[in-house]
Amino acid sequence: MQPLAGLTVADLTRYLPGPFASRELLRLGARVVKIEPPEGDPLQASSPDWYRALNDGKEVLAWDARTQPAPAVLAEADVVLEGFRPGVWERLGVELPETTILCSITGFGAGGPHALQAGHDLNYLGYAGVLADTAPAVPPVQIADLAAGGQGAVIEVLAALLERAGTGRGARLVVSMTHGSHRFVSHRASGDAMPRLLTGGVACYRMYETGDGRYLTVGALEPKFWRRLCELLERPDLADRAFEPELPELAAVFRARSMREWLDLLEHEDTCVGPVSTLEEAAKELA
Repeated sequence: MQPLAGLTVADLTRYLPGPFASRELLRLGARVVKIEPPEGDPLQASSPDWYRALNDGKEVLAWDARTQPAPAVLAEADVVLEGFRPGVWERLGVELPETTILCSITGFGAGGPHALQAGHDLNYLGYAGVLADTAPAVPPVQIADLAAGGQGAVIEVLAALLERAGTGRGARLVVSMTHGSHRFVSHRASGDAMPRLLTGGVACYRMYETGDGRYLTVGALEPKFWRRLCELLERPDLADRAFEPELPELAAVFRARSMREWLDLLEHEDTCVGPVSTLEEAAKELA
């Protein structure tokens, strides 16, 4: 599907959040023009493979905002993405048509005590309460950048495009990576139904090491899935112990065979068991 065919997105952002958002809009059919400073996007120098993954297929042009007039594409774009600190876009003095949707991806929003504060993904997640259960461990994916920032911006832009189709008017959108990250955990603010459910605190929802040093994910929260798992493992005696914090007996069972052997037995049964894949394995599986 190419539902955004015929639309133009001008992307002035750098690093991950904005380029991820415009990559998704590109995937949906939009033409994306990436506007970079004369020295380029810093991500291209620090992580060239990441830069290519996020920006292949986009048109790229350089703009020195200190000495050059605004690129013509800004006047014709349906969507403009920017990731400057609050106030910088206004100081650039770029005039956009009333039909343009301007989306600002920010760390903390347009106002408030942290609006002008420097930050990166880890900082936003810390402020948002996302890291409280696992600190000092660092998540292996940029949740604030990519989900709260990039994907959050895409959702807001698509909604604004729908509204524009009826009103003919553009919009000014502000996406906060910190507030967006907090929304991922805010349903837990009044407490969890079960302590440490999401961090390996119950036997039926955690990872188990296999005999070859790999890991399986077990998400058998519903009784029927847990019972089927215990049946296939030939351990019916564990059927009533799903929510115990530790089951050394089960851990020992999983260490008796390789990950592949367990997947052959459990993967296509109603057990909610799967692999902890490498990035390369996942890319091949999901291609």
